[in-house]
Amino acid sequence: MDARDKQVLRSLRLELCAELLVEGLVIQYLYQEGILTESHVQEIRSQVTNHRKTMMLLDILPTRGPKAFETFLDSLQEFPWVRDKLEAKRNEVMLVALDDDEIPGIPRNALKSPPTDQQINKLARRLGPEWECIVLSLGLTQNDIYRCKVNHSYNIQSQIVSAFILWRQRFGNKATMESLCSGLKSGEVDSSVIQQMFQ
Repeated sequence: MDARDKQVLRSLRLELCAELLVEGLVIQYLYQEGILTESHVQEIRSQVTNHRKTMMLLDILPTRGPKAFETFLDSLQEFPWVRDKLEAKRNEVMLVALDDDEIPGIPRNALKSPPTDQQINKLARRLGPEWECIVLSLGLTQNDIYRCKVNHSYNIQSQIVSAFILWRQRFGNKATMESLCSGLKSGEVDSSVIQQMFQ
């Protein structure tokens, strides 16, 4: 699920819990469309109150792939007002994100050049297991990740550094700080990590 859609669900979490009854068609529709598995449905139904059932659904949805949010909107036939609220919030978040694409304190021209070895090292020190998703979103393959892990099997930081260097080599002048920053944002990496690369 897109980071912005996750943010929408998070920001409306309590309102959704108060207004949504997941017992009805919502769960069945999400199951029918392959967003929820049978074990997800059982896990949601095992919750004691409707409030908890909705919370469980909201915990599961962000982990269910890129179509989860759209399918969730489609499942809200019985709750058009909830759907309208989600769509309005989503548009609001997208507008903010468009204004927000500038990273404070970082000059525009610095974003057009490729990251230096020093910047990649700084980044590698701050990243955790999410590094794999980030390099995949930048265009590397599972095979590339596997190779980086095998070549540096005892040092995670070296695995991360070699993956980003491989990305820089493979994509040449397309491997800019700007594309790296948007990959980090989509991986929900804190903006302080991005800013630290430029210090």
